[in-house]
Amino acid sequence: MSAAAGAPELPFAGWEGIDARRAARLAKLGIRKIEDLLFHLPLRYEDRSRILPLGRVRPGQSVLVTGVVELAEMAPGGRRGRLLCRISDGTGCLTLQFFNFYPSQRKRLHPGVRLQCYGEVRVGAVGPQMIHPQWRVLAPGDPVCAEEGLTPVYPATEGLNQASLRRLIGGALKELMAGRAGAELLPQRLREELGLPTLLEALRLLHAPSPFAAVTEIMARRHPAVRRIVLEELLAHRLSLLRLRSQQLAKPAPRLLGAGELLQACLARLPFQLTPAQVRVMREVAGDMTQARPMLRLVQGDVGCGKTVIAALAALTAVEAGWQVAFMAPTELLAEQHYRNFQRWLTPLGVESTWFTSRLTSTSRDEHIRRLANGEIRVAVGTHALFQARVDFPRLGLAIVDEQHRFGVHQRLALKNKSGAQDVQPHQLIMTATPIPRTLAMTAYADLDVSVIDELPPGRKPITTVVIPDSRRGQVIERIRHACAEGRQAYWVCTLVGESEAIQAQAAEVTAKRLQESLPELSVGLVHGRMKGAQKELVMAGFESGQVQLLVATTVIEVGVDVPNASLMIIENAERLGLAQLHQLRGRIGRGEAASSCVLMYHGRLSRSARARLGILRQTRDGFRIAQCDLELRGPGELLGIRQTGELQYRVADLARDADLLADVQRWAALLLQDYPDRVDALIARWIGEGERYAQV
Repeated sequence: MSAAAGAPELPFAGWEGIDARRAARLAKLGIRKIEDLLFHLPLRYEDRSRILPLGRVRPGQSVLVTGVVELAEMAPGGRRGRLLCRISDGTGCLTLQFFNFYPSQRKRLHPGVRLQCYGEVRVGAVGPQMIHPQWRVLAPGDPVCAEEGLTPVYPATEGLNQASLRRLIGGALKELMAGRAGAELLPQRLREELGLPTLLEALRLLHAPSPFAAVTEIMARRHPAVRRIVLEELLAHRLSLLRLRSQQLAKPAPRLLGAGELLQACLARLPFQLTPAQVRVMREVAGDMTQARPMLRLVQGDVGCGKTVIAALAALTAVEAGWQVAFMAPTELLAEQHYRNFQRWLTPLGVESTWFTSRLTSTSRDEHIRRLANGEIRVAVGTHALFQARVDFPRLGLAIVDEQHRFGVHQRLALKNKSGAQDVQPHQLIMTATPIPRTLAMTAYADLDVSVIDELPPGRKPITTVVIPDSRRGQVIERIRHACAEGRQAYWVCTLVGESEAIQAQAAEVTAKRLQESLPELSVGLVHGRMKGAQKELVMAGFESGQVQLLVATTVIEVGVDVPNASLMIIENAERLGLAQLHQLRGRIGRGEAASSCVLMYHGRLSRSARARLGILRQTRDGFRIAQCDLELRGPGELLGIRQTGELQYRVADLARDADLLADVQRWAALLLQDYPDRVDALIARWIGEGERYAQV
């Protein structure tokens, strides 16, 4: 079936008795139209295709059995007692145990009744047992209803049970077979080249496999039927990004040409030389900005590799060409850090910069807005406040976004669209200190060119990382006392992932109080997300000057804080954080002359996953290796920080597992755009729909 002749997307209205309440429940599972049901794949399968004699059942099996009730009685246990039924089929016996039951159920399960049951066999007090099996009474002469194939078990939600899902998905399969849903969108030559089945063949096998299907291969997502679905989903996401890139490159951008005097003056004043990697990336950025099409470039690199100076040099290039620059950071702390760096580098060259945050007084904000609008201010650094309705840049030539994954996509677009020059759009420079594995970057950021700063400045000291239980807290406190007595400083990071910001702040406050009691000779500072900006500034200024020796903080210090004298970091409850975040936090130390140490302190017994994460941090400081391990352990959504934004959410695909398909996805996405343009929109609509990323270009 060709895409052009394919069926349109079918809504639920009037179909299979789906009312508004059931449609809302389906929406919780990401199912909003009939076609979505087809791609709601089973979590596992149950084998109800054959009856197993009771004498052959073994613990750990999930089986379909029949038998006659020999005994039904109440036994102690639970609030109302337990209902026990022993059934037999002549080959053996099995006990059925119910903790929750209705009086009518107790009446029906009496001696002499023949039952059909399905459930997991467990070891019981007097032989094999099933706890709360699925069951039905077989009337005299009733046949045993074994299934023809394996029974799928789907991801479900409250108010939508397996029977309902199987009926609905069965109806969707009928629509697919009748040609009213599920158009075939992959070209035949693609399927033949990669050895993949048609969509109909794949979905029939996945939703209704025979008892002899390769279930192990299906569940491992390595079966050709699953790979066919995965490939289509990956193609849709890549096509969406390529279409975005094409739309953006179609719009003109200012050619930022100048003599380079400001850039050279800045380089001459820097107290350090750029690394070869920084020079290479700066040339790539500069080359983009001289073009009449917008730069769409991601600069990534490890913690401390020097991305901010690249942003400053790019900003000077834009300013010298007569344009303005907007630099957006995700937190006030990071925005202020960038603003201070820009002031230090740009002010001596006569380039005025300012910063916007939500806590500016109305008078200050109005003044900044006025001076920005008349062009007096050339560089603005800030948080989300930069894209408030009243903030306008009459000549925005360059938009810089730091820690892109902390923002929603539309926030970045809102900044890009702030330019008052309606006939052009600004160049975009995106930066991240979260190293992204190549396989993930080429998928998540397919709309961007990627530059990598793959070396650190010379002189960075190694960091020794140790993992210890919090039962050794006293030893850690003594280590802080010793380090600070030698003139160094330390961080103590409190983490309560998943808790409210208020609880995190409270935990940090309690910790700071206890540490001050244990270390009365030290000045202990406190920083957390619920403090007012002025308070945070005061504490951070004290820490930077050395007046505060021990800084207790939540993860607000993850990025942007640079205090070279701080050489010791303790991360409490380190087992609760992912590798990327732990690596970011650790990057706050090792910036000065002293040897540095990071103590990962955990509570209780470490899980296997936590042990693996913390072990990796002990072994390496290579951010790209750490990121690859994080991708494998936690998946792309966690690594990119996009679980909450709804971006890059795959239904079937897994970038770590399916990385071997990405080269085919790249090649075939280009071919689809060239040879099958009529299928592109249909693929994007099927897999991304209303959630198409970057839709508002």
